[in-house]
Amino acid sequence: MRIKREAILWYAIQYDGDWKKIGNAIKAHENYSIIAYPYPYLTIVDEMYPEAFKHLRYPPWIIFYQGNVCLLKEKGVGIVGARNCSVQALQNTDTIVQRLQSRYVIVSGLAKGIDARAHLNASKTIGVLGCGINVIYPKENTFLFERMKKSGLIISEYPMHVKPLAYHFPWRNRLIAALSSNLVVIEATYKSGTMITVNECLELSVPIYCVPTAFQDEKYQGCNYLISNGANILVDIKDIDDI
Repeated sequence: MRIKREAILWYAIQYDGDWKKIGNAIKAHENYSIIAYPYPYLTIVDEMYPEAFKHLRYPPWIIFYQGNVCLLKEKGVGIVGARNCSVQALQNTDTIVQRLQSRYVIVSGLAKGIDARAHLNASKTIGVLGCGINVIYPKENTFLFERMKKSGLIISEYPMHVKPLAYHFPWRNRLIAALSSNLVVIEATYKSGTMITVNECLELSVPIYCVPTAFQDEKYQGCNYLISNGANILVDIKDIDDI
């Protein structure tokens, strides 16, 4: 029996968007109720379900969204980096997004720092949340969140009111990777969520581009580490235009 989208919605709400628990409910054919829901959503059985997510090892059962869902059909480039980033990294984000936005939808995680700056500069952008579709986190991104609901797209595996728990963010990074035909890393430490996104991209054979870190900059050595291990290096404008 083909699972119905209404059942997936019910399970997602009951289990706060937990992928494994939803999967177990589907497998067990748990009872469900048909309910009205205030936010639009796509499920894995829908015709409009993004093709990009089907390539994931753990494709999301459901995606809640606010904004222009048609952006999921367009070619995206992921822009990621440190939350507590340098001023130079913010300036580099401005330059890179401005060069790429005519050819790509800018995809990022709506976090503070590099993510927020990438969304802010983009004419078309997708933000992937690690919390409920109506939860603004961090609060400093309230203006950006409201703007993207109208002129961009916000997506989440999590239904309303689900809190931004720490383990949600590494998990959501696989969706950023799936929506990215290329990934640009602006600035990163050795151990960070950015590196998790990089690993997800490597699993999907998504090319990685990195902005090199200055000599003797001990805090943000993540990009140099990636470059030394084979990632593409962004030296000047020409390199950006080649993405």
